[in-house]
Amino acid sequence: MPADAIIRPAASPSGAAAGHRLPSWFATAALLMPTYGWLLIAVFLPLCTMLVFSFMNATPMGRAPIVFTLKHYKAFITQPYLVGIAWDSLVIGFWTTFLCAVLGFFAALALARATIGRARETLLILILLPFWTNGLVRVFSWTMVLREGGFLDTLWHALLPEAGSIGFLYTRPAIVLGLVHGYLPYMILTCYIALVTIDDAIIEAAQSLGARWWTILTRVLVPLALPGLTTGAILTFVPVIGSFMEPRILGGRVGVTMGTVIEDQFTQAFNWPLGAALSFTMLAVILAIFATFSGVLRRNAGGVA
Repeated sequence: MPADAIIRPAASPSGAAAGHRLPSWFATAALLMPTYGWLLIAVFLPLCTMLVFSFMNATPMGRAPIVFTLKHYKAFITQPYLVGIAWDSLVIGFWTTFLCAVLGFFAALALARATIGRARETLLILILLPFWTNGLVRVFSWTMVLREGGFLDTLWHALLPEAGSIGFLYTRPAIVLGLVHGYLPYMILTCYIALVTIDDAIIEAAQSLGARWWTILTRVLVPLALPGLTTGAILTFVPVIGSFMEPRILGGRVGVTMGTVIEDQFTQAFNWPLGAALSFTMLAVILAIFATFSGVLRRNAGGVA
């Protein structure tokens, strides 16, 4: 009897605790709710609002009666010059992404395979350093470097006094250079995360089987780092297509891209429906491009496996 009296009080609190235990889905929902709530307020609601605007005949803040129409989505047909601008924007995006992929992959490879300890930490800080300065300041600093008579031109003339100017400000290469400077850290970090997880035993096995360095690079490292390259390409290509600061400052008259056109529709012409329609049209093109490339990448990954 005394033994039962001791056991029963010890069992009752645990039973009460089990009865008041929250279900696992509630804890998961509570942790995810702030993030998804913020995404809903800051991303999805503005996107839905712009989607509704794109079907309006005029800006809703004006006095014109609002009528829903599809005419703004026909802009690429009724205004053919937009097709050329969109193509130029895609070409700039492809070149920027390609250069970032090449430079970023080899920089990440050097970080993951050739540095350790404080040296790696210091280089990672230097890679993140551009994010510590204002983007407008970074772009304007390139005008001082690339203009005729600028820093690059002065250095060139110091080496070859009789040579001509090599300043290429207000050209498309200048736009690409400014964009690569701005978005290269994304590619380096995503490739670094993918490369640092590769087991050294895989590389050592390839070396023991007689594989040369370019074989290890193309048949081992690149396929295994492909998720990082793909993520970096998305993080680079998508914002580059809509960028307007670098093309406007570094491109001058040749810096007319879809980003600058859309910005003008919102800030100069106050034609928000057309700007929204152009934005969603470019978004559809970008999604179609990535859907095509993702299929190719999946087939290549299957072939490698």
